[in-house]
Amino acid sequence: MGQGRPEKQEKIPEKLKEEVERIKVKMSRIRHKLAVISGKGGVGKTTVAVNLAIALAMRGREVGLLDADIHGPCVPKMLGLHGSRLVAGPPGIFPVTGPLGIRVVSMDFLLPDEETPVIWRGPLKAAAIRQFLADIVWGPLDYLIVDLPPGTGDEPLTIVQFLPDMDGTIIVTVPSEVSQVVVKKAVAFSRKLGIPVIGVIENMSGFVCPKCGTYVPILGEGGGERIAKSMGVPFLGKIPMDVRICEASDSGEPFVVKHKETPAAKAFLEIAEKIEAFCEGKEA
Repeated sequence: MGQGRPEKQEKIPEKLKEEVERIKVKMSRIRHKLAVISGKGGVGKTTVAVNLAIALAMRGREVGLLDADIHGPCVPKMLGLHGSRLVAGPPGIFPVTGPLGIRVVSMDFLLPDEETPVIWRGPLKAAAIRQFLADIVWGPLDYLIVDLPPGTGDEPLTIVQFLPDMDGTIIVTVPSEVSQVVVKKAVAFSRKLGIPVIGVIENMSGFVCPKCGTYVPILGEGGGERIAKSMGVPFLGKIPMDVRICEASDSGEPFVVKHKETPAAKAFLEIAEKIEAFCEGKEA
């Protein structure tokens, strides 16, 4: 794209204007729209998105979760919804209802089985995401969280271009020095497209041995906080490693509900509170 104008400001093609109007109508019933992004894979971005959605629901909010990872949709598995199907009715297509009433949409709900790959080029992926925004009957929501695939390609660009009035992005990283490089790209992506960066979350932030209590910074220490400070964006918090996060995700049980007294669950809840404060501050 070079140094051209932001993608968000590009003119919408004439043939998509009707679809854009439908998106505006559907999204007008949602108070806050947030995108969870990362510059690279393997940082636990989807785990963070799922648990933040549940944490906001635990705070009494009406929450929707859009799994925009077309090729690797795993939100349903983490919420115990794998095998569910979207249902169509006269107003449109209805999300699947998950734990605590969160409304979930994912490509996984449209696949015949878990082994079927989605072999699509960019235009088809963009069309699918636009349809998720235009034709899903989300209903009134306090928050719509969009879990984006890693990087800054087709899916993130489509969400930013077509999702109106986005409140901001939440960037997930791990403490390592290597991950800090790609966080800069994610921050630059948001800024170039005119989207506020709500903050950076450092996931997998050290491990405390359950037997001896020894703290081990397996992936390094403090990388997320340092990069947030250097880029001038808020640091939302650290989420420590906990083997129960993986176990809960594999079994389809929300970690923050099942293990709400753990340091990791408390971190998710504290970060959800900060995100709410940011969004509510924008409304004031």
